[in-house]
Amino acid sequence: MLIEYKNVNVWQEDQCVLSDVNFHVDDGEFIYIIGKVGSGKSSLLKTIYCELDIEEGDEAMALGRDLLHLRRREIPALRKEMGIIFQDFQLLHDRTVWKNLQFVLKATGWKDKETRRQRIEEVLEAVGMADKRDKMPHELSGGEQQRIAIARAILNNPRIIIADEPTGNLDPETATHIVGLLKGISQRGTAVVMSTHNIPMLEEFPGIVYRCKDGHIADITKDFNRITILDEE
Repeated sequence: MLIEYKNVNVWQEDQCVLSDVNFHVDDGEFIYIIGKVGSGKSSLLKTIYCELDIEEGDEAMALGRDLLHLRRREIPALRKEMGIIFQDFQLLHDRTVWKNLQFVLKATGWKDKETRRQRIEEVLEAVGMADKRDKMPHELSGGEQQRIAIARAILNNPRIIIADEPTGNLDPETATHIVGLLKGISQRGTAVVMSTHNIPMLEEFPGIVYRCKDGHIADITKDFNRITILDEE
């Protein structure tokens, strides 16, 4: 089990946004988290990579670490085993695609230059962006920047990818390509947990579906149907 939450409460500042969270992620699972704005989707994801602390719960495990008692100095090692993808890409705008990826590898301990070169070539090829290696981020479309963000997320062969609204700023066709790319990554064994408002994607790329609503989260995969979709739109 990669993630195991039992009766966890998720707080955003002085407000409990989700209570009694029971949530788990295993290898290779493709998981959607849906819900209206402010329902707690992003807050839940932030607890996984320790942007938000968990202070209440029976159990909160992530990649073998106890999040209820994790020390601040232990967080970087945890995040090295994760790939994190944001809606606004968060690329370094003062350097090329290649140097963006090289920066991450150097920062995470890849010392051999040739090994770094090979890994960067591998991930750019995997996301279909090998011909953009020397481009600056501002020279890329939104979809291309998100592909680079995915390449960055898989550099260290993470066990899990956390994606917070990764298609939120993209047109429908580009969004479909991005979700398809993430689905392919999960089929190769890396778990993907993605918050989204892009409900049609759930039909095109099926996965496990959790819904945040009224301060709670529930696995609605078995019950998911057009009624649920219309309720979220």
